[in-house]
Amino acid sequence: MRAMNKTLLATALSCLCTWACAGNLVVSVTDKDGKPVTDAIVVVIPANKSVVPKVALSAQATINQEKMQFIPAVTLVPVGAKVRFVNNDPWDHHVRSSPAGMGQFNTTNAGFELRLEGKSEGKAAKASEITLDKAGVIGATLLGCFIHGSMRGYVYASESPWASKTGLEGFTTFEDLPDGPAQIKIWQADQLIDIAPQPATIGPGLAKNVFQLTVVPRRRRV
Repeated sequence: MRAMNKTLLATALSCLCTWACAGNLVVSVTDKDGKPVTDAIVVVIPANKSVVPKVALSAQATINQEKMQFIPAVTLVPVGAKVRFVNNDPWDHHVRSSPAGMGQFNTTNAGFELRLEGKSEGKAAKASEITLDKAGVIGATLLGCFIHGSMRGYVYASESPWASKTGLEGFTTFEDLPDGPAQIKIWQADQLIDIAPQPATIGPGLAKNVFQLTVVPRRRRV
């Protein structure tokens, strides 16, 4: 499996190299055993702030509560985005947020609080919307349900427009980054100790950075 993952990554890098223009970057994230990590957030902060991505992060996102899960489990948005919560289960759900890493939900660290009624047969699902425009929710936010304690989800509001989630093979690509120095940082839900940002120099060709977690992420319930 690990050999296959390396082969797929190498293939992707090879394909990118055939058409790479200035400012292409691949960032790979592995766990402590060297296996690819899915749904890690990668944020690139170029020193040159005058360039914006050709494709911007969506300023709207929908998180479904379904089968007692937040779907998607990790949502990436820019600061100021509107996030809509939809309850597709037939029972009530509660949405409570706090800064990720706080370890618990309480009135002191909660960013927002919602309660959504269960979906009645033949009727539209109940929904509610919040805007991530406060400093207290910038970065990673832990979502939970007081009614169903096992439910966990995350919203990451990025301060940089250059941000992405790793895919199944543990890497993500950025195209047309502004030339010059940049900082790359990552966030992953189970990595409670921050990993130091890495410097990068963006220029002609394809750059590559690799981050390794100090943990093996927990398997998600399916």
